[in-house]
Amino acid sequence: MHSVVLIPGDGIGPEVTREVVRILEAADAPISWSEARAGIAALNAGEEVLPAQTLRAIERSGLGLKGPCTTPVGTGFASVNVQLRKRLNLYAAVRPVRSLEGVPTRFDGVDLIIIRENTEGLYSGAENRVTDDVVISMKVATESACERIAHWAFRYATQRERKKLAVFHKANIMKMSDGIFIAAAKRVHARDYPNIHYQEMIIDAGCMKLVQDPTQFDMLLLENLYGDVVSDLAAGLVGGLGVVPGANFGDEYAIFEAVHGSAPDIAGKDVANPLALLMSGVMLLNHIARERSDERAAASAERIKTAYNQALRDGCKTRDLGGELGTAAFASAVIERLG
Repeated sequence: MHSVVLIPGDGIGPEVTREVVRILEAADAPISWSEARAGIAALNAGEEVLPAQTLRAIERSGLGLKGPCTTPVGTGFASVNVQLRKRLNLYAAVRPVRSLEGVPTRFDGVDLIIIRENTEGLYSGAENRVTDDVVISMKVATESACERIAHWAFRYATQRERKKLAVFHKANIMKMSDGIFIAAAKRVHARDYPNIHYQEMIIDAGCMKLVQDPTQFDMLLLENLYGDVVSDLAAGLVGGLGVVPGANFGDEYAIFEAVHGSAPDIAGKDVANPLALLMSGVMLLNHIARERSDERAAASAERIKTAYNQALRDGCKTRDLGGELGTAAFASAVIERLG
């Protein structure tokens, strides 16, 4: 059994994590759970927004599965997600975006992997108020971090037999920061990964091409802010944030998470879609299978993936996908189809 820290999160988080755990247990996933708090749930318990004991638990196990945590807009505490990435040095965010049978969208055959540098850029948090009416936000880029994420992305592409990697950037305007980013990617490609077809694209043109025909892309590599925006845009190509998983990797730790928000307006109503977090759970199992050579984890991942695909094909969908099932009912539909 592999110890995994479970962070239910806020809003709909406890509902979707409960159902995902139920599915993973039904699929004989080799996981033992250790529950921890973060976000508003932690504040309500009289703790810090990211408690030290939560960090220590992840450091001990090396793995986490996290539901959505609320981040106040414009005021309040810093994002739990950003804090986790910084404190645990989770520098590579991965967002697979794939078309699903039973979820009709404008495009068929979408199969993208978006890699996002997770620790620098405008999300570094270097903001200062210069005068009462002037605020400066600094975009941070270091050659070491840019080269690190480039290596990680090309290695990931090679491991998964991907053929192409495109870097979206704005180096025509931000010549120094984005210039470092594309220079590092170009250098790593030429030196270590000539097997991968490499291209660079100014991000506004890249976004236009992405919504014209997403099937022309294979993998995308982006700095922090661009990766955040483009990964959500790409999710809209396949049905929304409710059908895409996410993961954050470092050299020592990995956290798998729902990429949608905490949706407090529908919390407790049994209408939230648990599929995104379930797909992240499948990513977790596949990671365990690869990194810890666990065939049982791989088998559980395949059973779950086959089951939720069959459920969608059979019309078992939550309201956000045009169906009528609630959170628990969708989970039960998946469990019924486990091979």
